[in-house]
Amino acid sequence: MPFHFVKPRLEQSIPLAALVGASLGLVIAAGDVAGAAGARSERSLASVEARAAGEPVMAIVSLRRQQITIYDAEGWILRASVSSGQSGRETPAGIFSVIQKEAEHYSNLYDDAYMPHMQRLTWSGIALHGGVVPGHPASHGCIRLPYGFAERLFDMTSLGMRVIVAPADIAPVSIVHPALFQPKAEAGAVAAARAVEAEEATATAKAELQPKLDAVGPAREAVVAAEAARAAASEEARKTTRDLEPMSVFISRRTQHLYVRQGFEPILDIPVTIRDPDRPIGTHVYTATEQTRGDRNMRWSVVSLVSGQSDARLRDAYDSMRGDSRGNVEPLSGDLDGAKEALDRVSIPKETLDRIAEAISPRSSLIISDEPLSSETGQGTEFVVLLSGEPQGGIKNRRRGPDEARHRRPDGSPYWSSRFAAPYFTW
Repeated sequence: MPFHFVKPRLEQSIPLAALVGASLGLVIAAGDVAGAAGARSERSLASVEARAAGEPVMAIVSLRRQQITIYDAEGWILRASVSSGQSGRETPAGIFSVIQKEAEHYSNLYDDAYMPHMQRLTWSGIALHGGVVPGHPASHGCIRLPYGFAERLFDMTSLGMRVIVAPADIAPVSIVHPALFQPKAEAGAVAAARAVEAEEATATAKAELQPKLDAVGPAREAVVAAEAARAAASEEARKTTRDLEPMSVFISRRTQHLYVRQGFEPILDIPVTIRDPDRPIGTHVYTATEQTRGDRNMRWSVVSLVSGQSDARLRDAYDSMRGDSRGNVEPLSGDLDGAKEALDRVSIPKETLDRIAEAISPRSSLIISDEPLSSETGQGTEFVVLLSGEPQGGIKNRRRGPDEARHRRPDGSPYWSSRFAAPYFTW
């Protein structure tokens, strides 16, 4: 029965018990709605049972199905419903990575909204986090996860994990191609030896420094020299640690350049040759999943993204899935022929190939795309690539208030500024 609020007269009164009962009914009804949404989202969780789950390699979010799927080296291990950005604030489709994790996070942009188990994808504010999942897009651009799933995923992931936000339903497929990077036989041993050397150098520098600091009236020059040696050893150790991180390579048809990043730092930027540069090449994410035991070759998978500018054949394949209203259609395994053709069209200098092969390891990746790097790519990030044929309201309409100075990257620069001017490291 509808409630009508009227101006009370002196001779007319509303019993207090009736008011309390009505208010309590509204609270209970609201709680039932929220509880139902939470129950729906928790019931939508799924995990693989046939085998033990390994370390997550990538996450794929399907905007069409409002679903996230987590993959390890062998296949999918977790699935859950999500809620992406609502109309006008759409979660941008593209390629991201986890660049920051915070178990207890409050939004800088939206009135300190609680966003538990936050895993940041861009410094402008796109992230995975726990939240209400009502069964449709409802966020301001982030990807809401069921609370229990968000906590579970947070404990499993590492910084740098690839997150692909796709317009439709896609899945990685195994790929073999001579152009995919393969590690040199001695690369693992060399990397391990460098790590040991760096640790020993740091320990030696600290051991030599401490007596000088503890001595009474030490010579200033000796202390300064020892401190410089310690700093140099620490920097060498940091670089060695970075060199053990998975490597990411990005090739853009738009810019005709190859870029390399490792440990969130830019390493290389060189021109490359792409055959038929005016013909679209698509967007393909190749991921090194693991090395098979007893074999130095790396296994690779590929995910091919479809956008408004992609191959019509692949879009037709995705469109054919729309008729299934039961929601139990398996994701497509991508455009394998298109992914192989993209590799065939790219020519990389041999010297660059050799240097990449020295550092390639599981979870390393190669991205080939029609798109340029997004301005979201910068200091403290992996490559960020946005599909230009898809809505990007979640990034374009990020709210900036008078306290926008709080919303900054770790280096202090505003989150909306480009970081392409950052210096490149050399091998």
